[in-house]
Amino acid sequence: MDLERMLAMCRRDQWHVDDLDWSVPPRAMPREHEEAVCQYFEDMSGIELLAGELFKVQRDRATDPVVREIFHTFVLDEARHAVVARRLSRHYDVHRYRRYERNPHLVRFAKHFVHACRYLSAEIANAYITAGELLLDIALLRSIDDFVDDEMSRQAMTLINRDESRHIAMDYYMTEYYASEAYRRELASMPPRPPAETLAAYRALVAFMWHAAPFFRAVFFEPMDLVDPGGRRLQEAFKRMQLLGTKPGVAERPFTRFMRGLQDAFHHPWLGPMLAPVIARIMGVEPRVIRRLYTEDEARRVARMSFEELAQEALAAKYVN
Repeated sequence: MDLERMLAMCRRDQWHVDDLDWSVPPRAMPREHEEAVCQYFEDMSGIELLAGELFKVQRDRATDPVVREIFHTFVLDEARHAVVARRLSRHYDVHRYRRYERNPHLVRFAKHFVHACRYLSAEIANAYITAGELLLDIALLRSIDDFVDDEMSRQAMTLINRDESRHIAMDYYMTEYYASEAYRRELASMPPRPPAETLAAYRALVAFMWHAAPFFRAVFFEPMDLVDPGGRRLQEAFKRMQLLGTKPGVAERPFTRFMRGLQDAFHHPWLGPMLAPVIARIMGVEPRVIRRLYTEDEARRVARMSFEELAQEALAAKYVN
């Protein structure tokens, strides 16, 4: 990736909330759909702020000034997306059926997540932001946009998706770096963490992973059940995550080995059925996306592809189905 070109693109493609035409009238919806859409956008506002927290971690730990500035533009992007999502929630609140507040599972998860950001390695932070961006870009944003199906949503999602495409391209670039020998040498040169800090890191990680399952169920899986009938886009997003974890270099990293070990246990012929609820809670997702969603042929093909090609393929998946 040409980082200077990426930075120029990030600066060129900045936009303002008021660039959107907020005078477009919302499409008429039945009450249950209006309430669902308003809640989805309210929750999306919180999700975007969480993404911003992860990009802050990556920005503050970057040693390359160009990379640092790219991540700073991403922080600005996510703050803007959060404002747009909240305004969309208000825009579609035509009948004022009820008051909309962020899902309490999202609020609890966010508190532990932001605390954990102090301790997460940049590598793990990148893994979570990549997963989140794939879920947003391939599945949630497009499915909500199709469900709403009007001009206001379409113009907002077009601009947000353009930003998210840059984010995913950078996520894959950083994944390649964290899978590299250069990163392993960098880790080897660092002094070990003090025991107290290591313990605090594990406690923070366990706390936010414990709250991840109800968070993902409330703000990803349940909305997708309505706006993505059959779950095709949801499974496509998780398939991209799983395939990235098979990529040589990525597959050998400790966090990837841990997550794939849980997946292997899930597929064990007799341990799997017994441990499935525990594994799902640890991983924070539902069994339907823990099962392997790719074929061996697809894994072999991914092994031959560059990370940039994988990013382009993931971005193309937004327009499939």
